[in-house]
Amino acid sequence: MRKTADVVDAVDVSVDAMLEDLRTLVEVESPSRDLDALTASARAVAAVIENRLGGRAVLMESEGGPHVHWSAGGDPRVLILGHHDTVFPLGTLARRPFRAEDGHATGPGVFDMLGGLVQAVHGLATLDDRSGVEILVTADEEVGSRSSRALLEERALACGAVLVVEGAADGGAVKTGRKGCGTFRVSVAGRASHAGLEPAAGVNALIEAAHQVLDIAALGRPDIGTTVTPTVAAAGTLDNVVPAEATVIVDVRVESADEQQRIESAFAALAPHLDGAEIAVQGAVSRPPMPESASAELFAEARRLLPGLEGRAVGGGSDGNFTAALGVPTLDGLGAVGGGAHADHEYVVIEAMAERAHLIAGLVNAVRKA
Repeated sequence: MRKTADVVDAVDVSVDAMLEDLRTLVEVESPSRDLDALTASARAVAAVIENRLGGRAVLMESEGGPHVHWSAGGDPRVLILGHHDTVFPLGTLARRPFRAEDGHATGPGVFDMLGGLVQAVHGLATLDDRSGVEILVTADEEVGSRSSRALLEERALACGAVLVVEGAADGGAVKTGRKGCGTFRVSVAGRASHAGLEPAAGVNALIEAAHQVLDIAALGRPDIGTTVTPTVAAAGTLDNVVPAEATVIVDVRVESADEQQRIESAFAALAPHLDGAEIAVQGAVSRPPMPESASAELFAEARRLLPGLEGRAVGGGSDGNFTAALGVPTLDGLGAVGGGAHADHEYVVIEAMAERAHLIAGLVNAVRKA
């Protein structure tokens, strides 16, 4: 295990202790929108924080579930940002229990992103002085951060620097940029009729939806990082009825504010091809792009602490998109090294856990000295 530079090790990190805490969190399942499960998870997260760092971790109730906030006191200087909700439904643990073997820790949510939370807490525990540090662990990141966005933006602005402990990119790279992302729902209204007796009397919403899918797909500009991907479609009721309704769901990713504006304007301008059809559009690019300029200073410091560390811009979004859009320096992907986010093969590389914990501690010290 490499040691990062300039980290004061009042107490060294224990991988066994980190795995103990990781097991505790993984075994309290926390699917998004399940308020009872999220309450139990928030209490477990708060207990781990208090046990390792002292002080009081406050549960902040919201319609999305309880968020967990801890402050070491003093003038706020750096926010460690994460989430405790996962994409896995209750019962996943029974099929895929927590295990630590063959160099990997596995289990639902272990990489995205409970491993990163544990590493951050244990990294902070190595510091004699934790003043100016805050931890915010939200309950709804996986479903859009609607109940937590205002809170995390408030704390980011108050602290002035954000370290996001989402899982690392491939090979352990930190995430220096993220695409803006959003979901659009296109609803088509037509008119039903008998498909055999008088098909021409109807307005076929499925055919209109097919036209819309082609128009929407043509909005993509992958050469500049803009992807527009129809992902889900539904139409019709019975096989002998001209469908009166159809819906199309579209995933959008953009790298710039200009592209965000272009795409949102294009969706607003969608028009029907068939006489009598109507189009309604909902949605937006809800997470703004995180430009690499937002992470440049913190990434340079991370590379000084851990020479050879790589940075990478990625397509997925996180709460770091929101904080970077405010102009707050933000570095993402500081969490667990591993892979398989949202998949059954999700894993954390155990050997890398101590190194990442020390990296968090080193960055905290660097930000406070700046």
